[in-house]
Amino acid sequence: MTTRRIIISTITTGPKGIRLEAELNDTPTAQKVWEALPVIERVNRWGDEVYLSIPVWMGEEPDARRDVDVGDLAFWPLGRTLCIFFGPTPVSTDGRPKAYSPVNIVGRVLDDVSVLKTVEEKTFFVVRPWDPEEDGELDEDTEATEATDATEATNATNE
Repeated sequence: MTTRRIIISTITTGPKGIRLEAELNDTPTAQKVWEALPVIERVNRWGDEVYLSIPVWMGEEPDARRDVDVGDLAFWPLGRTLCIFFGPTPVSTDGRPKAYSPVNIVGRVLDDVSVLKTVEEKTFFVVRPWDPEEDGELDEDTEATEATDATEATNATNE
C-alpha cells in the first residue's frame, strides 16, 4: 500500500493557523478524494464536525456508516463534502460523533483534532497532498532518528 498523506490547514494571515496531517485509506472513495486535491474551500460546522465541498461524485460504499470516531476523515455522498469529526454532532446520542447520514470513511487525522473547536464557520481551508519539499520526507528512519535524538537529549539533561 502506498501512503497517501495529506495536509489539512487553515488559510490565515495571523499566527492562529491550524495544520493537521492525515492519511487516506485504500478505498475507491479515498482514491477519488486524492485525485481531487488540492482543494481550497470555506468550511462549515455542524456541532463538532467541519466539512467542505470537494469535487468528488461517489455513492455510499458497502461499509458506509453514521457512527464514526473522533479523528475520522469521511466523504458524505449526499452533500459531496469531506468531513472531519472531532466530537458530538447534533444527532449524537452518546457523546460520540455521528454523521447526519451514512459516510464513507476515507482516512484518519493523525494529529489532535480538538484544535478544530476553535474554527469559525466559513474559515478557508486547504486540503492538499503531502509535499516532501515543504513537509519533509515520509520515512520511518527519520521518525526513528528524531525519537532517538529526543531520548538522547533528555538523557544528557538528566545526567
